[in-house]
Order: sequence, then structure tokens, then C-alpha cells
Amino acid sequence: MHFTSETSADGVSERRFVHDGVPGVLWHPAGSALGGRPLVLLGHGGGQHKLGPRDRARRCVARYGWAAVAVDAPGHGERERTAHDERFATEIGELLAAGRPISAWVARHTAALAERAVPEWRAVLDALEDLGRTGTGLDGTGGGLGPVGYWGLSLGTVIGIPLAAVEPRIGAAVFGLAGHASLAEPARRVAVPVEFVLQWDDELQPREAALALYGALGSRQKTLHANPGGHLAVPEFECAASERFLLGHLGRTAPGTAPGGCPGAGPEPA
Repeated sequence: MHFTSETSADGVSERRFVHDGVPGVLWHPAGSALGGRPLVLLGHGGGQHKLGPRDRARRCVARYGWAAVAVDAPGHGERERTAHDERFATEIGELLAAGRPISAWVARHTAALAERAVPEWRAVLDALEDLGRTGTGLDGTGGGLGPVGYWGLSLGTVIGIPLAAVEPRIGAAVFGLAGHASLAEPARRVAVPVEFVLQWDDELQPREAALALYGALGSRQKTLHANPGGHLAVPEFECAASERFLLGHLGRTAPGTAPGGCPGAGPEPA
């Protein structure tokens, strides 16, 4: 893991890195070790990038003493777009302009994208575990990572569910705003506690598909949060609810306060 820059503000360190060609950002309390600290993996929405969940990351660090990390999904942010990525963007634009359904197109593209993203996330998690164990690049040493949680809606869920299905270090997850049939099989293998967010009037993800995905989750402890409104209208109180949910499973490292905010799921469907 190669760190390329570091800035600090209000006690939160923001460090950009590249790992095996994947750009990412690590947030943690300034001057503190990563080892033993709870870590939240933040999956951004479609059309966003690794800095999309920055407000949430800073809040997690300042309020709870956690570390947080986000990476650019394939075809997003600083990642190069493949010919398939470019063709998908063109086709989606044409379908939207014509007022035609897009869910089937989105499902095919994002399922392929998730296949690329899952091993990338696991490699980043391996590198952070090594970093936490050795203290390399951070002040102090620790004993590997503390509890790991995942938060990601829309595209963040399309990637997060297959990731949670195969990654035993993830102990709790917040998903939502997705309902692709391709997710049903990995969803059955998700055994960790889950909080699932659904927008009742979601214009991009059919309600029935999202409910079916929630039903497919194999978690014995899962909760559905449904609110009126469209894909990008997740209410702010859901942000606080998801933080309380993760807090119950990750614990708090250090008390503090931070300004709130609820980053959107992303301007494009995922």
C-alpha cells in the first residue's frame, strides 16, 4: 500500500493511497495507531468516487474513534473506464432519455463490476490489516484490525453483498437501495447482522426487487428501514440510525463530536 498524500483537520487524518492500482482514502484519528481500531469500509454510490462518503468517514472518526476507508470502484473516480464501461454509460443515457426501464441493464453491468471490485476490496483489507499489525506509515503499533463493518447503498450494496458473503472479517453491514436478482445467491450467504435501507418510491430500483433482496439475506439479525421518497431522498435520520447500528457491533474507541450529514447514494443508478 503506497500512500501518496496526507492532510489533517479537526483531529482527523485523511491519507490517500494506491494499492495494486486501486486508488483509495484512509481516515483515522490524527497521530493515532490503526491497530486494534474498528474499521468501516465505505462503498460509494454509482457515479460517485472514493471521496463521496468523506463526510460520513470524518464523522465516524471524530465521533466514535473509528478508522474508515473508501476506494474507487472499477470505472469510477480515478479508475480508467473500459470500453464496456463507456458503452454502458452511453446506453443508460439513451434509455433514460427515451423513458425506458433501465434496471435490467444496470443489473448486468454492476454484477460484472462487483466481480472485479470484491477481490480489490479484500486486497485492501489485507493491506490495512498488515498496516495495523506493523504500524508502518502510522504512529504506534497495534495488533491487526479491530472489528470491521461495511456501509454502502446502491452500487455500494451491489459490491458489498458479495463482499460480505466471502469476507469473514466483516462483522456487520448496512445495505440498501438495490434489488438485483444477481444478488440473491450471495445474499443467502450473508450471515452477519444487516440493516437494510429502502426508499418506497425509488425510481431506479423497483420496490419488489429490493424487498426480495432483503428477504434473501441469510442474516438471522436483519432490520428493514423503509421511507417514502426517491432513490436520492434517504432522510438524514437514517444516517444516524446506521451509525447506531454499527456502533452496537463495532463499539466506540473514543468519545467526540462531529457535524452530521447524509451523503447521497450517487447521481447514477447502480
